[in-house]
Amino acid sequence: MHLTPEELEAAVTATTPTDTVLAEVMAELAALEDHRTREVNAKHGDDHGVHLGKLRAVAKRLKTQQELARQLWRTGDTAARLLALLICRPRAFERAELDAMLREARAPKVHDWLVNYVVKKSPHAEELRLAWCADPDPVVASAGWALTTERVTKKPESLDLPGLLDVIESEMKDAPDRLQWAMNHCLAQIGIEHAAHRARAIDIGERLAVLKDYPTSPGCTSPYAPTWISEMVRRAHT
Repeated sequence: MHLTPEELEAAVTATTPTDTVLAEVMAELAALEDHRTREVNAKHGDDHGVHLGKLRAVAKRLKTQQELARQLWRTGDTAARLLALLICRPRAFERAELDAMLREARAPKVHDWLVNYVVKKSPHAEELRLAWCADPDPVVASAGWALTTERVTKKPESLDLPGLLDVIESEMKDAPDRLQWAMNHCLAQIGIEHAAHRARAIDIGERLAVLKDYPTSPGCTSPYAPTWISEMVRRAHT
C-alpha cells in the first residue's frame, strides 16, 4: 500500500505524542475545574474555573513546549490558552501570529497574559505597539497602550511624552472601559517616572476624574491617577 505525501502526513500527525499529551492535558484541566472559581472569574469576564495556582503548577511540570502551546491555544478554551501562554516560547511567534492571537483573546486574563508574558518579550513588540495603538478596535488598542506603558517605564527614549499626554487628555474620558484603563495606567506611569511631566499628568487626572471613585481594598493603591502618582512618588522617597 502506497500513501500519498498528504496521506502520510495525516497519518503521522494523527499519532504524534503531542496529540496524546494534548488530550491528557485537556482532561487534567477539566478535572481541575471548580464551580466556585468559575463564579469568581466570571465577575471579571473570564470564562474558566481553574485556580491559577493549580494552572501554574501544571505549567511548571510541563515546562516549555512550543508546539503543545500552539495546540492548546487552538482549542479556544480559556484555561488551555492561559496554560499555553505559560509554556510557550515568546520569541518563537511571528508578528502576524501574535496579532491574530490578540484579536482572538477576548477573555481579559488571556488578553493580559498574552501581552505581558508573551508580546513584551517578542522582537515584534514595538511594531505591534505602533499598529495596535492605531487600531479601531478598543480592545486591540488597549494592548498597544499597555506596551506603551512598558516603554514609558523601561525605554522612554524617542517616545513623545507630551504627545501621549495630549492623546490621553482628549480621548481617555470617553474611551471604552478596557482602553480607558490602559490609557489611565499610561498616564500614571508618565507621572510616576518622569518628574518633568508629573504636574501635567496629575492635572489631567484631576480634571478627567477617571476612576476617581473606583472601589479600592484597604492597603491597596487607588487607580485614580493623581492618588496613584502621589503615592508611588512618596514611596520612592521614603
